[in-house]
Amino acid sequence: MEKQHGIKHFPVSFFSVVLGLAGFTIAFQKAEAILKLPFSINTFLLIITLIVFGIILAIYTVKIIKFPNDVKSEFSHPVKLSFFPTFSISLLLISIAFLSINLTASKYFWVSGTMIHLIFTINIISIWIHHTKFETTHMNPAWFIPAVGNIIIPVAGVSHLSSEISWFFYSIGLMFWIVLMTIFFYRIIFYKPLPERLLPTLFILIAPPAVAFISFVKLTGTVNEFSKILYYFALFLVLLLFSQIKMFFKIRFYLSWWAYSFPMSAVTIASMAMFHETGIQFFKLLSSVLLILLCSTIAVLVSKTGKALFRKEICVEED
Repeated sequence: MEKQHGIKHFPVSFFSVVLGLAGFTIAFQKAEAILKLPFSINTFLLIITLIVFGIILAIYTVKIIKFPNDVKSEFSHPVKLSFFPTFSISLLLISIAFLSINLTASKYFWVSGTMIHLIFTINIISIWIHHTKFETTHMNPAWFIPAVGNIIIPVAGVSHLSSEISWFFYSIGLMFWIVLMTIFFYRIIFYKPLPERLLPTLFILIAPPAVAFISFVKLTGTVNEFSKILYYFALFLVLLLFSQIKMFFKIRFYLSWWAYSFPMSAVTIASMAMFHETGIQFFKLLSSVLLILLCSTIAVLVSKTGKALFRKEICVEED
């Protein structure tokens, strides 16, 4: 029987596309300012990001109205649950993108994103505490998404409200990242490998330390020993995952491929921040290489996603 296709099966993980595009936009904003690119495309990228965000939000809103039971099912799913904060993180990243363009717009996006993310964080952790059906094998890198959102909040937060609020969220994200990292390595070592569909989410491991470095620099205005630990651990994870590149090339396309994009944006921006703060030329070269890889990644993702949508391979009922 042919699989059903349409809004009913539109996954909340589609907001990961916005994370990728927003991160790409911010990376080019920083590249134009720090690497002195001879051209400017960040405004165009921001417009594209806003359009895609609006379309995905509109479609998922229709799903909430027409198929509330399917949304509830996603929110109780051990894997899909963690993708709901991609909506609030989208707002936070758009807020960062607006920082140098329109401070008022940035503040509106930041306040709404922060409030919604706090609600998601409390609800998701409460579900983790009171669940009756989660198992160790359900644990995967997508569970880091709520923590990453809290670590992102200070990037724009220090420009809008008291830094104490940003420290509050930074602390939540950092502590839960450490706890979840421990659980994840226990799961990955002593249980079966991740299913193919979730293998791209391994790149999410890069995001917490990379974003934590960026936020720490924003909060303190300096690069110190602690921030270097965060940055170099993120860099090690990049090397570790790139050493597995053959495995990633063998994976057929899933929407989870978008998990490659935002973490790569985060470590690219972190490398540019290292160059900006230290003046060491190695980081300028590394930033340039990572930016080229990021551009290639986004190009492939956009192409693959477009083809999958055209062939109706996305938004289908699962087996």
